Amino acid sequence: MPSNTVQLIPVNSVPEISPGDNLSGIISRVIKKEGIEINNNDIIVVAQKIVSKAENRIVNLKKVKPTEFARSVAKEVAKDPRLVEVILSETKKIIRMDMRKKGHGRLIVETRNGLILANAGVDTSNVTGGGSVTLLPVDSDKSADKIKNSILKNLKRKVAVIITDTVGRPWREGLVDIAIGCAGIKPLDDKRGLKDSRGFLLNATVMATADQVASAAGLLMDKNSQTPLIIIRGLRFKTGNKGSKSLIR
Repeated sequence: MPSNTVQLIPVNSVPEISPGDNLSGIISRVIKKEGIEINNNDIIVVAQKIVSKAENRIVNLKKVKPTEFARSVAKEVAKDPRLVEVILSETKKIIRMDMRKKGHGRLIVETRNGLILANAGVDTSNVTGGGSVTLLPVDSDKSADKIKNSILKNLKRKVAVIITDTVGRPWREGLVDIAIGCAGIKPLDDKRGLKDSRGFLLNATVMATADQVASAAGLLMDKNSQTPLIIIRGLRFKTGNKGSKSLIR
């Protein structure tokens, strides 16, 4: 493979993940099972959903009793009051709530970890047992670090790990994947002070490397494909352990 080529390798045989599963061990076993040889400096990209399931970040809406405030917000945004109650439990601050169109509301919040997300990242898709939702991991950077250390122990390889979630973007239609957790990689690549190809000094160029990797992996992580694990190979990146919080402005 040429030195300037980046390769995306899907891992297709990840089993259904249940609460309490040793996700780090499962990832190592599945990679071995598929006969994939992990290299040092590979990047392991993991969809948030399987991390949340393994960490039992699942809520059964049938067991949720919405408060009066949740009921009032639910009316404003045409959502299930129980779902709104769960969203609010993950929320530091409501950024915006309105009706995009009749019957379709919008609830954008700042999560307890500082992410600005629709519905605080609470997700109803691909959750076993209808009526349940998944929440984001409590600490996605810690979850990523655990997977990184497990691969070092089990497969004897030093890798970086990125945990992704699918989000919308301000003033843009459509969804992309971003890094909500990472370990072993500097999420930002600060090029300020360097010169471009024409010799001009870069004054404001700070690339969001972890988000770029997450978005690339998202091309193979379609919600219908059931491929929550991607290996990215050949990318030159700076190592580090600051975590994804440095991406939050």
